[in-house]
Amino acid sequence: MDLRSKDQLLKRIARLARQNKELDEYVKKLEREKERLLEINEKYRLLIERQETPGAKPQAEEKSLRYNMVTVLFADIHGFSKLVENMDSDRVMDELDEIFYEFDKIIGKYHVEKIRTIGDTIMCAGGIPSKNITNPVEVVMAAVELRHFLKEYETGKRDGDRIWNLKIGIHTGPVTATISGKNKVSYDIKGRAVNTASRIEAVAENESIIISVMTYELIKEFFSCDFYGKLPVKYTGSVQMYQVNGLLPALSAGGLGFRPNEAFRVKLGLIQFTDIQEIILDKLERELPEFLFYHNVKHTVDVVTEVELIGWAEGCSDEEILLLKTAALFHDAGHTVSYDDHEYQGTILAREMLPAYGYSDEQIERICGVIMSTKLPPRPSNILEQIICDADLDYLGRSDFIPVSNTLFEELKAQNKITNLNDWNRMQVKFISGHQYFTATARSLREVNKKLQIERIQSLVTEG
Repeated sequence: MDLRSKDQLLKRIARLARQNKELDEYVKKLEREKERLLEINEKYRLLIERQETPGAKPQAEEKSLRYNMVTVLFADIHGFSKLVENMDSDRVMDELDEIFYEFDKIIGKYHVEKIRTIGDTIMCAGGIPSKNITNPVEVVMAAVELRHFLKEYETGKRDGDRIWNLKIGIHTGPVTATISGKNKVSYDIKGRAVNTASRIEAVAENESIIISVMTYELIKEFFSCDFYGKLPVKYTGSVQMYQVNGLLPALSAGGLGFRPNEAFRVKLGLIQFTDIQEIILDKLERELPEFLFYHNVKHTVDVVTEVELIGWAEGCSDEEILLLKTAALFHDAGHTVSYDDHEYQGTILAREMLPAYGYSDEQIERICGVIMSTKLPPRPSNILEQIICDADLDYLGRSDFIPVSNTLFEELKAQNKITNLNDWNRMQVKFISGHQYFTATARSLREVNKKLQIERIQSLVTEG
């Protein structure tokens, strides 16, 4: 090739590179414009739905709330082209109504809120109106069950090719929720998390559940997933996506991947405990009497921590750890109602609250038994009761025994149950001398220090 031809080739390559760059910038500009138009369309769609015009006052009372972690699901059911050819329109709508009815039941079972239905697309969200830490797992579990239901529905309706197709996109992130209505409350959500979930659903293939990497990181211990690809997202580059195959075999009934078993429920419960703990601790901070210097929020947190430590050391199962931590959380919650029978009042609160979090009747009975075992003098009848009794009186063998003991004295003194510190020290010597830890773990950790405490208190007792 001569120099002239080579020079022309280089100029042509440079021109093509420049044109490619300009084309790439133009495509990006179109993407930005598309996003802007989608946002405008969504805004005016909401205005039309509310029968409002720009600048008009809302017809119903509304309020907006910010949620930091909501899992948004878009599910698209389609297959109308085949239906038009083979079925009359009434049958089409009847089948679609049947499917949506069952979908609503599945969504409700996993505490997922249906936001709206647009044609053959359902938009749902987990984590509203009540915030919870388990919403990513619950939304993906709902998606797995939706897919399985539709497959079984088709099998039962007809032989041969399937007519209805389902694809689902899921993303977890912050949203702004608008709550409107009085008698019938409705919700709407907006934000980048909503747009991302919608775009993930748009690129999903039939029969697939596609989730963002944000959701994947929160559910990967429960579900089998494969990398699916990357989704370009405005301002953030790209988002990795994963395809959900189903539940992990060890967490599904029969290892089939679509129906959760008891191991799944226990594993979810251990995560969900954080939500229950937040509610109960907030209740204690607001409602405990001011004179509870010992039976305060710190004591409850200490016992919850200690039952878990002793429980693992004693070889407890995951379910037993969950029951122990729950009992520890409620064991003094009854102080918000009554001092002398607070254990019983704690069981009432547990029975009222725990069914909504998936605890079975049998589990609740065991939890209430563990709570009642903390009533003095302790008489535990099984290993769980032994563990909580040791955790509840763990301070007897700790180095901070004296200051902790003094807070209990001040608490009793405020109620005129005992008023003399010398008498209190005598009672402490007698109580500790007759006390024994029940578990090998507590004996090895605290028994030696407990003997030292007796000597320390005896030195504080004065005669006469």
